[in-house]
Amino acid sequence: MINSFPFFSIVMPVYNVENYLRASLDSILNQTFIDYEVICINDGSTDSSLSILEEYSIKSTKIHIIDQLNNGLSASRNKGIQESRGDYIFFLDSDDWIVPDTLKLLFEKQSGEDMICFNGHRYFENGTTEEPDCGIEEKELTGWEYYNKYALIYRKFHFVCTVLRIYRRDFLLQYKLFFKEGIFHEDNLFTPIACYYAKVIKVIPDCLYVYRIRQGSITQTTNPKRFIDIILVANFLSNFFIPINGIDKNVIYREISGEYFKCFIPEQLGNCVIERNELKKRINWEYFKIVSIYPRHKRIYSLLKIHFRLFIFYLAIEEKMRAKYR
Repeated sequence: MINSFPFFSIVMPVYNVENYLRASLDSILNQTFIDYEVICINDGSTDSSLSILEEYSIKSTKIHIIDQLNNGLSASRNKGIQESRGDYIFFLDSDDWIVPDTLKLLFEKQSGEDMICFNGHRYFENGTTEEPDCGIEEKELTGWEYYNKYALIYRKFHFVCTVLRIYRRDFLLQYKLFFKEGIFHEDNLFTPIACYYAKVIKVIPDCLYVYRIRQGSITQTTNPKRFIDIILVANFLSNFFIPINGIDKNVIYREISGEYFKCFIPEQLGNCVIERNELKKRINWEYFKIVSIYPRHKRIYSLLKIHFRLFIFYLAIEEKMRAKYR
């Protein structure tokens, strides 16, 4: 017997994805586990995305449409959290998809944990599929243990990506875990804080999520605001974690320090035109100094504070030294 409330609430922000939306919705409707709802937030699409959602809502009463003016990904996810009724929330981007037994497997593996973490892989526009990262299996970790153990391990599908986990709805509401609106890199801010609060999580090795890499998506665009928001996220994380005592902060401080200087690296900026002095003005230098606990990060902090060109010169010396000893 199915409960009056669904077990899963799938939250799907939708914005101008007419070429991909059907595949994403089909991957949900083809699930072998049927106790779910789909909350589709049409975020001011100007293509036929809304018409496609309406077409699919006729096919299935599980699909609920919220139509709103364009407010961005974070606002759409937050609206989905607020409207959800399920035990667990699954964030699915509308150009991605999930494998057929995803919900069935997650239902069987969960035991009321705050988060269930799983694997995924990337799919490219030329039709090639990347080999997934190595699967991980862990039981009864706290979220902070999980973060400290895995956040710095290199993965093609980055650790911070929100879509690689499901979240117990009451857990999100208890700690007011919503996405910061109006910024890029919202996952970089959301994930460490969610991990900090999670009392019990489970990690399963199964590859369940397929992430489409396409030109023109939010993650592939070069926008000066992306670099401003990298610093903004570092400031927010510093403000949250610095006052907390009694936890291991080595990993989070290393991540925050890296965020502060990432957007001054020439390879990161690419063709983006942005004044580095404008970026320097955005940094909370008091925070940057506190989180720079590693010798290299202390050096970078000092060099950047004097002038960003000294930092670039330092990077060139580092690269020469690496090349010498390869």
